[in-house]
Amino acid sequence: MPLKPLGEQVIVVTGATSGNGLAITERAMRAGAAVVAVARNEAALAALATRLTAAGGRIATCAADVADADAAERIVAAAVTAFGGFDAWVNNAGIGTYGTLEQVPPADHARVFAVNYFGTLHGSLAAACHLRARGGGAIVNIGSILGDRAIIQQGPYSATKHAVQALTDTLRMELAGTGISVTLVKPGAIDTPFPEHARNFMDQPPRLPQPLYTPDVVADAVLFACAHPRRTLYAGGGGLMSVVLARLAPGIADRVMELAGTRAQQRPGDAGDPARRDNLDAPRRDALRGSRPLPARGSSSVLQMQKHPVVTLAAGLVAAGVVLAARRRAGR
Repeated sequence: MPLKPLGEQVIVVTGATSGNGLAITERAMRAGAAVVAVARNEAALAALATRLTAAGGRIATCAADVADADAAERIVAAAVTAFGGFDAWVNNAGIGTYGTLEQVPPADHARVFAVNYFGTLHGSLAAACHLRARGGGAIVNIGSILGDRAIIQQGPYSATKHAVQALTDTLRMELAGTGISVTLVKPGAIDTPFPEHARNFMDQPPRLPQPLYTPDVVADAVLFACAHPRRTLYAGGGGLMSVVLARLAPGIADRVMELAGTRAQQRPGDAGDPARRDNLDAPRRDALRGSRPLPARGSSSVLQMQKHPVVTLAAGLVAAGVVLAARRRAGR
């Protein structure tokens, strides 16, 4: 299905003032797209709009909590008012907790589902209705490798990402033939404020396990999907390897998680920026990356291979031919 080039698109981005959403918004602007930025943090939205408008960008904002049932329709209305509609919708907003299933109160489980799953559901349905009337477009949902393989201490978040994967697959089937592309982007561990924003029930401050990637890797995947139909894109090869291990040897993967999973997600004595802690029920200070200086990879070869599978296959065949030819010469 044909999709517009990025420079001709209007893109809705939820969770636009922090982490992956902020990277998506900024990269979309650099590509010439107009953006409808959505977030709960009104002050951060205003600052973002001022900064990007001054740089020549086209941006509209909508302060909204995607967990609210009427938020999606208000976002659509804001896009129509500002730009006459939109061409792509990115369901990126997300929240999380750290702690065991017993430690996390049921109300917090419900809140994580309200944002991560129902926010994606409401956004997807509103986007589908609008895009169907326009003759097509793209819906990009942010899943996670934790939609393939749950991680200890993040049970509610992992459960929502499993649900988002099922939702996205169902939506794709239901929208077949409408001209609407539906993509699920699955990031690995990305250096965003997520660990600081998450509500923490562990006895140590949380962190994301290595290897880390920068938010620009996710933005690369998302904006590629806005212009090129893809079913799934993994953003970061490190996370994909853990998924492969879990599928090949689930018992071993469980054991590794039991032994090392908690320690890999804790950073004793370093809680990061206090102004960022716990945005489960209300916004806190937003930023592109975590407040701790951590090494993170700025690109993903696995993502590039998914973006250009024909080139990757051709290169692989050429490499295989070279190896076979070398072996034949060596055997003579």
